[in-house]
This record gives sequence, C-alpha cells and structure tokens, in this order.
Amino acid sequence: MYPHTTIDRFTMNASDRPDLKTLLREPRSIEETGLNPAFLYDLALKTVYFGGELSGQAIANSLQLPYANVIDQVLAFLIKEEFAAITGSTGFGERGYNHVVTQKGSAKVQEVLARSQYIGPAPISLASYTQIAQLQTIGEIVIRKTEIRRAFSHLVISDAMLRRVGPAVNSARSIFLYGPPGNGKTTIAETIATLLSGNIYIPFAVEVDGQVIQVFDHLNHTPIQNEASASDGSFGAIGSRLDARWILCRRPFIVTGGELTLESLDLIFDPVSKNYQAPYQMKANSGMFLIDDFGRQQVSPRDLLNRWIVPLEKRIDFLTLQTGKKIEVPFDVLIIFSTNLNPTDLVDDAFLRRIRHKILVPNPTWDEFREIFQRVVSQRGVSFDEEGFKYLVLEHYIKAKREPKTVHPRDLVDQIMDLAKYSEVEPRLTKELVDGAVEAYFVKL
Repeated sequence: MYPHTTIDRFTMNASDRPDLKTLLREPRSIEETGLNPAFLYDLALKTVYFGGELSGQAIANSLQLPYANVIDQVLAFLIKEEFAAITGSTGFGERGYNHVVTQKGSAKVQEVLARSQYIGPAPISLASYTQIAQLQTIGEIVIRKTEIRRAFSHLVISDAMLRRVGPAVNSARSIFLYGPPGNGKTTIAETIATLLSGNIYIPFAVEVDGQVIQVFDHLNHTPIQNEASASDGSFGAIGSRLDARWILCRRPFIVTGGELTLESLDLIFDPVSKNYQAPYQMKANSGMFLIDDFGRQQVSPRDLLNRWIVPLEKRIDFLTLQTGKKIEVPFDVLIIFSTNLNPTDLVDDAFLRRIRHKILVPNPTWDEFREIFQRVVSQRGVSFDEEGFKYLVLEHYIKAKREPKTVHPRDLVDQIMDLAKYSEVEPRLTKELVDGAVEAYFVKL
C-alpha cells in the first residue's frame, strides 16, 4: 500500500517529499490499490452484472486496474464464493475467460446496489488523493513580471494594475476583484487562469468508508495526452506504469455565478445512485475557482463567505457524508471573488482581512478608453476617426455625465456595424452612426 503521510508543503524540503511518479505507479496488488478488498469484490460484481458477460480483461479495463495480481485475484474470490462463474473464453489465457453473475451472485448484487450503484473506474483512497493533491500544489507556480505582461497584452491595462495582479496570482491564495460593472473583472480573472501552467493528475473518484465521491467530470476538467499512453506504456521508472485511475488534465479553472448555493459547496448526494459528486472547490483543487457576480447569489454573501473562513485560513476543507461524518480534504485553490457591489456592503472587515489581495478594477481613464476604442475598430476593420471619437466623448459622455467603461468600445462599435449594415453604408464613426449606436445601447432615464 502506498505510504499515506500528511505533507506540509510550506515546511517540507523538496528532497524530503515523496516522488509523485512513484506514488502514481500502477498498483501491483489489491493492497496497493488502497481499497478494502470487499469494496473491489462488490465493484467487480456490479460490473459483471450490468455487463451481462465480460472477459477478465474487459473487467480490468472497466475498473482501470491491472488484470495481473489485482483483478485476477478479485475474480478468483467471486468464483470461489459462487458469486460469478466462467462460461467460456474469447481469447488466450485467463484474461479471455468470460464471466457471468450466478443466481447467488444476483442476490448479492441487489444487496450491494442498495448501498451504492456506482460502476466505473475504481476510486482511489482519500489518503492517496490528499497526498498527491499536495504534491501538485498550485503554490509552486511562480509567475514573473514578463509573463504577466505577455498574458495581459491583449488588454489595455495599467502598469499599476499589473503590479497588483502579479503578486496576487503568485500568492495562490485568494483575490477579491471589485469595482463598477463593465470594466473587465471577469476578463482579468480568465486571463489569470491562463497563467496557471502545468498539468495535474485528477482521479475519477475517491472512496471514503465505502462511499464513492466522483471528482473528474468532462465539464470542468480537460484531459490531455496521458504519459502512460506512450508507445511503450512506461511511466517514470523502467517497468512501471501509471495508475489508470488518474487522468492527466490541465489545471482546472471552474467558474460559478448567481447559481451558487451553500449546498453546492458540500458533497452532493444522489439518493438514486447513492453516490456523491465532489463540490466545485474540490474539483478545482490545484487550480482556480472563480465566483463571479459575488453578492448576486440567493444565499446571503455573509453566509457564503463564512463558509470559506476555515479553508482560507487552514488550506483544508471539511465535507459532510450522509452519515454525518466529516471528512478533511485539501483546499489548494486560487479562489477569486468578483463583484460589482461595494465590498463593505457585503462583508465585514474581519472577513476582508482573510482575503489575501483586494484589487479595485476602476473605470478606464480617457486615454485608456481611447486606446481600447482604437484596438476595437482595428479588430473590426472599421476606420478610426479622431473627430468622430471626440464627438462621441463630448456629446455622449461628458455632456451626458456618463462614465466610460472598458466594455463600451466593443459594444458601441458592434452597434455601429449593425446600423451601417442596415443602412447599406460603410461603418465609420460618423455623427449619425454614433448617435444611433448610443441610442440603441444605453437605456434612457
């Protein structure tokens, strides 16, 4: 069995840490799976039951475990206990033996399904998940000034803002983006996500006390070419292979908004399948979790933020099983709260102190507004007209006492192009098109 020790990434020297590839090697026995043998017997039996008739290799493929010394031992037990039987062979050797569930096995399956209907890749233990998550910590990513500038080169953003964003990203802790709407807070957060380079291993599922927590999902995780799929199948040391229960993915970037509830931040139990879905923050481990439009959720901001006090301070999270048992999981997430509301109206100073970095995203200056406008018209293939731009600013901003927003150039140019297409004229910053765009875009009060 893999050694399950607690790792403190802040105090342990690199030379003292277990080797990631050693911990991720393919298990060579039932013991090395980290799972109770009874759990594997039940999972294999359910797999055969729903498969109808499966070869030993097909069962191994379904459970993502090696046939030799693991699945062969599991099947030997099921046959010995008369839960399964061999009906024939579709290939050479024991791997090709076909297995079916016996009448006695069918009765056993009903008992097993009453506890859990999970079938699929075998989970890994919570201890292994914790250990490997800590070895893939986001805290070891170092973002340098040149990388920050390169990543944000597509945006008009001040050096002062970059000086705040850079250290905040390197903290790998928590960021509070706030300021008036329409100035690119979400875009800034999305750009930060591109800086989180590297790949991590994510398990299909985690097992706790016989309960299965599904972690990997295709909506939130992006698999990449797995190292173990190389032509020789090698992984790390000569002769070793990757434990196929882990999937190599890009560092996750998970976004939630007004739909976020307190319930979705705990284990989500399915009463039909009797399995759990991991909450957002667990799926975001070793990556980034953006809570957009913070303060617009149905739950009160104070209650929502109180949920984060322990994770933000201790870097661990506590989740609750249906039995009432609390389990401890890593909280290794760069969490970003983004809001258009005044932070002091949402939370008190005590909580704001727990947020490592608070970054105001203000309205653009007039020089920035002009540069954004120039970039947008260039991208849209529209000629920039200095007089037309001055008319827009003087007539529809200064006289109208309207504040410029980062998003306005994009939206107004799109409006101009729509009007020009309808009027069968060239899209330009003429008085008529500017007036029409403003009238269509802004709400009259």
